[in-house]
Amino acid sequence: MRKPSLLACLLAAGVSAASCVAQAPTASTKAPATTTAPAVATGTAAATTAADPARTYAETITQADLRQHLTILASDAYEGRETGEKGQKMAMEYLAKQFADLGLQGPVKGSDNPYIQHFTMVRSSWADGATLKIGSDTYKWLTDFYAFGGRGFVAPTAVQPVFAGYGIEQDGYSDYASLGDVKGKDLLILLGEPQTAKGTALLGKDGQNSKWGQDFRAKLTVAAQKGARSVFFVDFDPNSNFEKLSARMAPYISRPSIAFKDAKEGAIRPTAYFVSPAVGYKLLGTNAQTVPKYAAAVTKAAKPVVSPFRPAKATVFAPRKNEDFVTENVMGYLEGTDRKEELVILSAHYDHIGIINGEVHNGADDDGSGTVTVLEMAQAFQKAKAEGHGPRRSILFLAVTGEEKGLLGSEYYTDHPVFPLENTVVDLNTDMVGRTDKEHEGKGDYVYVIGSDKLSSELHTILQAQNEKYTNIDLDFRFNDPEDPNRFYYRSDHYNFAKHGIPVAFFFNGVHDDYHGPGDEVEKIEFPKMEKRARLVFYTAWDLANRDKRIVVDSNKK
Repeated sequence: MRKPSLLACLLAAGVSAASCVAQAPTASTKAPATTTAPAVATGTAAATTAADPARTYAETITQADLRQHLTILASDAYEGRETGEKGQKMAMEYLAKQFADLGLQGPVKGSDNPYIQHFTMVRSSWADGATLKIGSDTYKWLTDFYAFGGRGFVAPTAVQPVFAGYGIEQDGYSDYASLGDVKGKDLLILLGEPQTAKGTALLGKDGQNSKWGQDFRAKLTVAAQKGARSVFFVDFDPNSNFEKLSARMAPYISRPSIAFKDAKEGAIRPTAYFVSPAVGYKLLGTNAQTVPKYAAAVTKAAKPVVSPFRPAKATVFAPRKNEDFVTENVMGYLEGTDRKEELVILSAHYDHIGIINGEVHNGADDDGSGTVTVLEMAQAFQKAKAEGHGPRRSILFLAVTGEEKGLLGSEYYTDHPVFPLENTVVDLNTDMVGRTDKEHEGKGDYVYVIGSDKLSSELHTILQAQNEKYTNIDLDFRFNDPEDPNRFYYRSDHYNFAKHGIPVAFFFNGVHDDYHGPGDEVEKIEFPKMEKRARLVFYTAWDLANRDKRIVVDSNKK
């Protein structure tokens, strides 16, 4: 799953050394076949299949097969499967071969390999020599400021920041209401969020932080929608240590970001600059005594107030180096019977974050677990078809790339669909289904399900019915809360389908200490739980693919 952009969370990766998978296979290693030749069912077996084929084929999704695939894809040989790099290409080849060996169709027309959808991206990294100058003072990159995303400033560029308070816009609270048009402007925004007199988040639920205080991306998204050119974020928290944080963030900042080669100007987010408190005071044209007074005035008014700040002009030089590269989505297609024009998509992302500071981040849970779940569901549905129980609707097994870089593979697919989006009934997305989070330690089997109630009440009901009939695990829907500060609904590939009005359900085990760390290894995967979760997704897909009428879209919740 895509990592939250909150600064503290960027530092939350595990630090334990990753242990190697014994005798890690190379890309050319062929997994033992997971399918068996169709056999003529007799006696009790035939009766069982006829009575409940869903259960029969769900039981072909096994811990052993899940482990077999995952031990390969999440081995050191695949180098963490970073988008556009060697390991991602190896994983792409492995998945395409698995789909072909299963007998699925390759649906991509005009490709050199019909199982692979190629597209061109731009890899961008910060060049040396970035500076920020205010008056006669010149500030240094990674000491006084740093940045993420956007295009930067390839030549020294004059900037006149516009102070936008906390950068919040929602019903009843807007820092933008008094600013007018900010298109093409450079905004100066405070990190954090307004507080109550009791010291709790003014806009949070039950005193908890809202999305505005949890994740700077929420503020950056609004700034992008307003057409801002760049955003300068400043944290005046006296407990923060900007210089120390910058040093710890340096490996992440130096890693390239990627974007679509053909991205339109408006589709590129503003560059997010982060400046030290000292630089922040300079930019605001103020001092350490004035900022707390402004925050107190907002607390007292419980709404934005006119600021006393008169931001200073600055000159920014932050060039980026760009290079084109090609990456790939992988897919296998199973044609349905009498309702074959309608499509069920089963998705997962197969990329991860690669090698950081010399350590391979194998991403066994994120999202090796979801990827091999899709492979096993493909095996089960294909076996069902071979034995005369094929689905009525067609199924697309979709492994996307670039999720960790911004849900890019699924965005490319929904912008360049192989099958018409209007014929797509649902996307069931599995992203991290192999571990247990702290909330559920010591408790029974569970899975978080996110988004199932957003667009189709039928989907939500069907999912619960399939669980009650077959798997009986705790379905935790807490992250469907629109006020949830984690914003998980927006952070995996299902969202690119949801924004096109296609019902979705996202299956997720929650974050854990090894999330985006080198310790996310196969040896820590809980295969019994993973098997049960995979079967739940399969049962749900089976119902959706075989019911008489496609599920209705009858809502549009946040």
